[in-house]
Amino acid sequence: MKKLIEEADVTEVREVEPPRRTIRREEYLPSRELEEAVNLAIALGRPLLLQGDPGSGKTRLAFAVAYTLGLPLEEAYVKSTSRAQDLLYTYDAVRRLYDAQLANADPDAASRAKDAANYIRLGPLGRAFLRATYGRRSVVLIDEIDKADLDFPNDLLRELDRMEFDVADLPGRRVAVPQDQPHLRPVIIVTHNEEKALPPAFLRRCIYHFVEFPSEVSFLDRVLQLHGAGERRLRAAAVDAMLAIRGLDLSRKPGLGELIDWVGYLARRQVPGADVEHLPYVGALLKNPDDQRRAREHLAAQ
Repeated sequence: MKKLIEEADVTEVREVEPPRRTIRREEYLPSRELEEAVNLAIALGRPLLLQGDPGSGKTRLAFAVAYTLGLPLEEAYVKSTSRAQDLLYTYDAVRRLYDAQLANADPDAASRAKDAANYIRLGPLGRAFLRATYGRRSVVLIDEIDKADLDFPNDLLRELDRMEFDVADLPGRRVAVPQDQPHLRPVIIVTHNEEKALPPAFLRRCIYHFVEFPSEVSFLDRVLQLHGAGERRLRAAAVDAMLAIRGLDLSRKPGLGELIDWVGYLARRQVPGADVEHLPYVGALLKNPDDQRRAREHLAAQ
């Protein structure tokens, strides 16, 4: 099953319906507690801040929400060099200066240089705000916010509160979600890997949820089934091995994403369930040699 969603690269106000593209269904099985957290964030119009082990499905939740609600998805993958303003808009002053210097050789470039708006490009959050002015809601993913410095979340406090921002390079231009239509506030999902603490003022503006690794065998089996990862005996053996491994004192415990990858590859290689206890292709599951050795010894002793 597929859905049509609006393209996410809208950068300016348009008088016509933006183009749409087809997306595949996002296979995602949330826990009841995670569903409640998403519903609470949507109802209150607050960002949903997700923490949890790497590979626990924090990032993919945004895709699942966008698919389920039939909304366009804006993606912001934070880097160490990212600035908060990049989420709102960027201004290419260098390009404008270059065009202005071509006045004699290129009249079109000189004409473009007269209007700063030609050099403004909205970022993921800015596009979501703009889309709301046309009556359409968006899902915004801000992934791994802790990769940036502390100024990054602090610089977004006003924008997340009021759902608006001024384009400083276009005096008098403001992009804002209509205040009288709270249902158009974007659904913002922020992931955080606990590399750096977030400022209290930012936390106050968020709904918080910690994505626990599921410990129920039946739930893990349903997740693997959802992703078409192996037959019943293989899935059962892999889940048992995973739960046993996660009970060990490891430098890094494997997450749900790694379990799905591992079992999927075991299925493609037609590894029988009885051989799973030997941890074949363990590099997909454990990324440290000491962890691999400890896990093999533990399963062999069992």
